[in-house]
Amino acid sequence: MSRNNSRRNGKAGSRFRSGRNNGQVTEDERLLHRPTQPLISPTDPMPSERVKEEEHALERAMHFDFTVTDPWRVFRIMSEFVEGFDTLSHIPPAVAIFGSARAKAEDPAYVAAVETARLLAKAGFGIITGGGPGIMEAANKGAQEGGNISIGCNIELPFEQKPNPYLDISLDFRYFFVRKTMFVKYSEAFVIFPGGFGTMDELFEALTLIQTKKVNHFPIILYDSNYWGGLITWIRDYMLASEKIFPEDAGLLRLSDDPQEICKIVIEAYQEDYYQERANPADHREQSSR
Repeated sequence: MSRNNSRRNGKAGSRFRSGRNNGQVTEDERLLHRPTQPLISPTDPMPSERVKEEEHALERAMHFDFTVTDPWRVFRIMSEFVEGFDTLSHIPPAVAIFGSARAKAEDPAYVAAVETARLLAKAGFGIITGGGPGIMEAANKGAQEGGNISIGCNIELPFEQKPNPYLDISLDFRYFFVRKTMFVKYSEAFVIFPGGFGTMDELFEALTLIQTKKVNHFPIILYDSNYWGGLITWIRDYMLASEKIFPEDAGLLRLSDDPQEICKIVIEAYQEDYYQERANPADHREQSSR
């Protein structure tokens, strides 16, 4: 049912999509939801219902379950950061690989993701993914074929994403922003295969952090020039041409259709970073927050 039809039928669309996953709501949804309230003009008198609510506020607070409030969620968020940092702080240098969860094993992108991860693993990199199916599964499979550590950072979703069977380390997160922190902090490069909104989210999160110098510059490589070519053209012809970004920002993205070339780009960038850090350790620490 479309949003317009639902409104005409008197059924306004809920910000909790309770129709999915048997009506269950994820913790991330609870955090980001704020109940609606009646709009009251500053010049209007306080409605009697609101007056009664405030009169009984203390009584309700005495019987309210604090564990469902936002301040209490801070402890849950903190626990996810602690678990993630504690688990991933001991892994070798790693590369994050992103892409569609809908890619099948016979998809050329799936096959390329397996090979890319295998080559990177053999070169010494662990592989980090979102831990689910599709390209994520392909990358974790390639990591194990290459003999290196395979890591999945799963997220609680309404449609219950399940961990793929190729994980050596599987972490479960309730909150997207905690999960994305793990990708950025523990990855030396992002390799982006064709995907949807989630893939785009990871891509532009990394671009923003690099552009604003919140993290040290690391490679962001897009696989499949046919899929990503239109985006690159739009960035250059519109964002750059209208001076919404600088020329160096437009150059942050690399395109490649060759797993071996992708591996070569990542290795060279990491080795350069390694040499720079040892040649100028103080400058490097000043420039990098990862």
